[in-house]
Amino acid sequence: MVRMTVPVGEPFRVVFVCTGNICRSPMADVVFRGFADAAGLGARVSSTSAGTGDWHVGERADQRTIDALTRAGYDGTQHRARQFTHEDFRRSDLVVALDRSHERILRGWARGEEADKIALLLSFDQSAHTLDVPDPYYAGPGMFDEVLGMIESASRALFRQLEPAIRPAM
Repeated sequence: MVRMTVPVGEPFRVVFVCTGNICRSPMADVVFRGFADAAGLGARVSSTSAGTGDWHVGERADQRTIDALTRAGYDGTQHRARQFTHEDFRRSDLVVALDRSHERILRGWARGEEADKIALLLSFDQSAHTLDVPDPYYAGPGMFDEVLGMIESASRALFRQLEPAIRPAM
């Protein structure tokens, strides 16, 4: 079980990680941010995304990612790909891998307790039948919509788990 400690007086910081940071992790970042904003807690959450590789650094999200997000009512046009760095461990409270290969890579890069920050996105969704969000890169637009649905369900579950800790006391 990943340890999620909300820093007092600071936003909870989460980074979503996939391979190239142009499909799955940008979707997760945009969707998670959407849940936080819709709940009026956007200022209490800081989210970003990154890739384990550097192939697409500086590029926009894959057009099929942007199209799937748009069809679902999200805006993914501002995304620019970047590679995960060790600094992401320091500045993040939670590092969310989109599949087990990303999780293995991140655990290999983690030092000491940094590994306690790593979780698989689908581990938050009790209805998920797998732990891996499939990579839609080599598939058609329908797969991007399917992947987005998986990400929405798991991100909603993650946000619901986090929400009581980030909601200000009344």
